Amino acid sequence: MTTLDDALGAATGRSRTVLEYSKTMKALVDSAKQPDFSVESWAPLAELIATDDFVRIGPFKEVMNWTEYTEFLTNWAKSSDWDCSFKRLSEAGEVAFLELEEHSRVGDFSSVVNTASVYEFNADNKITYIAVYLQMELPDPATMPAFESAGEAE
Repeated sequence: MTTLDDALGAATGRSRTVLEYSKTMKALVDSAKQPDFSVESWAPLAELIATDDFVRIGPFKEVMNWTEYTEFLTNWAKSSDWDCSFKRLSEAGEVAFLELEEHSRVGDFSSVVNTASVYEFNADNKITYIAVYLQMELPDPATMPAFESAGEAE
């Protein structure tokens, strides 16, 4: 599997920006365990973002602007370990599509999910929009509702 660094080494243009975003995210999540980490610590990521126009839609359809997103990231990063493996990246016009395998741990809970993210850019090649789509294993079947008898007459 190609590493994020390998992919970054070969990337240009908006694809490179998307990979720099992921690499910067990893570095900042790692540094978030330091006591002086704050919302302002996301400044290196902001260099890639059109912060006044930015919109992020998460996997649960939550919509955030840049201020809301950095507040969310700060809280998440302080309590999480996160890493990713590169899968593929495509670019078309002002849009780039990135697929990653993401590894996350918060306390005793750990997960591995596949994500596909859509990045939109402005004319200055700054990210204005990110939409995240998630693929994960089903939870424990014991916690899922039973549908076998759905629709049967009582």
